[in-house]
Amino acid sequence: MLGIQCKGLRQGCWSVRAESLDAVNLSAVAGGDATLPCDTRSPQPPDALLLVVWYKDDVPIYSYDSREKSPSAHWADDSLGGRARWHAAPHAALRIRDVLPTDRALYRCRVDFKVSPTRNYKFILHVIELPEKPKIFDAREKEVVGVAGPYIEDTSLKLTCVVSGGKPMPRVRWWRDDKVIATLAAAEDGSRLSLLELKIPKLKREYFEAVYTCTADNTALVPPLRTNVQIQLYLRPLFVEILAREQPLSVGQEAELACRAVGARPPAIITWWLDDKPIAVTEPQKNSDDFNETVSFLRWTPRMEHDGRVLTCRASHVKLEHTTIETTMSLNLHYVPIVVLQLGSKLNPNDIEEGDDVYFECVVRANPPAYKVVWEHNGQVMTHNQRAGVIAGSAHLALQGVSREQAGRYVCTASNVEGDGRSPPVNLLVIYKPVCKNTEVSIVGAAVNEAAKVTCEVDAFPPPKNFQWTLNNTIGTVELEAGKFTVDGAGRSVLSYTPSGDTDYGSLACRATNLAGQQIEPCRYTLLPAVKPDPPSNCSSLNLTDDSAELRCVAGYDGGLQTTYVVEAWETEALVANVSATAPVWKLHGLGSGKALTLVFYANNARGRSEITTLRVHTLSRLALQTEANTRSNRVDSSWALGIVAGIVGTLIAVTIIALVAKRKHHRPLQYEAPTQTAKAYKGSIQPVNHSPIQPDDKNPDVVPLGKDFNCTRDEERPPEPPPYGAVVSPPVGSSKSTHSLHDVRSNTPHTPNTPASDIQSIGTLAEDRRSVTSGTLSRRREVVTTRTPLLANARESCV
Repeated sequence: MLGIQCKGLRQGCWSVRAESLDAVNLSAVAGGDATLPCDTRSPQPPDALLLVVWYKDDVPIYSYDSREKSPSAHWADDSLGGRARWHAAPHAALRIRDVLPTDRALYRCRVDFKVSPTRNYKFILHVIELPEKPKIFDAREKEVVGVAGPYIEDTSLKLTCVVSGGKPMPRVRWWRDDKVIATLAAAEDGSRLSLLELKIPKLKREYFEAVYTCTADNTALVPPLRTNVQIQLYLRPLFVEILAREQPLSVGQEAELACRAVGARPPAIITWWLDDKPIAVTEPQKNSDDFNETVSFLRWTPRMEHDGRVLTCRASHVKLEHTTIETTMSLNLHYVPIVVLQLGSKLNPNDIEEGDDVYFECVVRANPPAYKVVWEHNGQVMTHNQRAGVIAGSAHLALQGVSREQAGRYVCTASNVEGDGRSPPVNLLVIYKPVCKNTEVSIVGAAVNEAAKVTCEVDAFPPPKNFQWTLNNTIGTVELEAGKFTVDGAGRSVLSYTPSGDTDYGSLACRATNLAGQQIEPCRYTLLPAVKPDPPSNCSSLNLTDDSAELRCVAGYDGGLQTTYVVEAWETEALVANVSATAPVWKLHGLGSGKALTLVFYANNARGRSEITTLRVHTLSRLALQTEANTRSNRVDSSWALGIVAGIVGTLIAVTIIALVAKRKHHRPLQYEAPTQTAKAYKGSIQPVNHSPIQPDDKNPDVVPLGKDFNCTRDEERPPEPPPYGAVVSPPVGSSKSTHSLHDVRSNTPHTPNTPASDIQSIGTLAEDRRSVTSGTLSRRREVVTTRTPLLANARESCV
């Protein structure tokens, strides 16, 4: 509303008010622009505009003279300060820039034409002063900029919007989400401040990050002034949970557990506990994009003692007290079966004898339950065999009539999806009487007035502490004194026996006694005079290369003493190698390539050295090996055409051979008589021991080894070709007058090892030989086989 102050005569004031009644109201914002229109069009078109004059409260302030064609056509009062300008087009008007509150007045536009009468247009300009931007203050009268709070959930809120200035007085309003929630109407009370409060009695979760806006406006010419504020709250966590896993927790295997907390602002602090003891977490917790959810990951390796305990996940607020919530999970751990093997409760583990019934109990603790139980005895898997007295179940094992072979370590193994669990072994001790470890009758050689060691080893549990030695000879059975033998804790007794004459030889027997009783069948030994060993026989080369050879012979009689077996390799008169071993098996190295060697084999013990056995070999040539390799390579590279030709040739040869065989079937085979050879002639063919083993090369130095059943010595002489079949004859029986003659005869006799079935017979023969020595005579039988090999046409071989 335009306020006009009247001075002077009362009649003049009324004239001004009356003059403003037909004026047009215009509004402008202080600091903006104001446009005062004025129609300069003549009602008579030929007429021309002469002059335009603007009056402010009847005081001229601006004029425009159309008759002037220069800038001087415009005139403005100094009160306008150059802020006004007349514009003839597009619409005639006076435009005022940077409107001031003093520009509020009654304006009149006078238009003069050349012919038409003068026109007047009246305007009342209202200048609007905008208020200042709203400011927001909290309950403590502290200005809030952008964010209010944070406030604790369920508390109250009070915000005050303060607007200063404005003419006319502004309208103040609170908004939320484009909805007006509070309004303060404009009031002209003479105050320049407008205050509007926003009160929320209880801040719920829905007020979190809510945006409130305070606006102030007193005109429609410009948008309302506004100030925004966001409400921040401290929110307690709503719930917490341990996320489910697809796989169960297993003992000894690292697992990842996740705990999720929802609803806390700021995000909750998650901690892990195991029975009120905190668990360290190495990985930082993660928040969702809107920070509404928080997840903590726990990498943890459970142990067996954790099974059945309680795992807790707690979510707490960093600012709020008494807002911690938690969730728990009882640990149901999967683990490899824990197995304990126990002997039957009614059994005494130290008093189990052969023939007793024994049972075991396998106690299994497993999650998930075991699906299989396996029993083992000394590392071997046992199976259910009721006929054999083995009754194996999932939890028990019964042994009916247990034997000594069933003593040892027993283990039960239980299996589930986590793995196999083995029990600690349980050692089953079975008490049984002693038995000989060597069931065969051993031959012991002993010289007169020389001590011989005879070892008696028995298998028994517990080990025997008492032994009894007896000697059975032509006089009778005599028990030997305890001072002649020793007993150790390993079930072994060593007899030191010194024969003083022929009557001290015979058969020794050893019996042991333990807790189970006395040994039923004694260990037996045949005591014979010690002699030189027999030479090795049936010698052959197993693997012959260009520089080495593997050799093996059959051992002869060792003379009753410890024997060493020797092989010598000779090239002409030079010794190439000399190797000894406790068994007739050797491996020679460094022999040289492509050499013809003579191998000399003999045995040696304390009584002397045996006769020799010879064998000729040729080491392979490196050039031959290379040639053979090249030949194989050329065969691989040959064309298929050569294969076809070879096939045709082979077919022709096969047909020819079949025809020759068919032709020979019409002829009767020749009959040959086998010549005989006396024992004396055979002995003459054996080389003397003191003679050099190196002999001149035969016409054919290649050696073709005979079968393992032959023991051959090549004769130096080459008689006429014998028939291709051999014959066996019995040479004359020789005799001996002393033990020395027995030694001589045995040294010239190759020894053929006895089979197990003939052990008793051999022992009996040795006993007869001993009795023959005692009586001054010894009978020996020698069989000589004369044969001929196709490759050695001029050589004759004698096999004994």
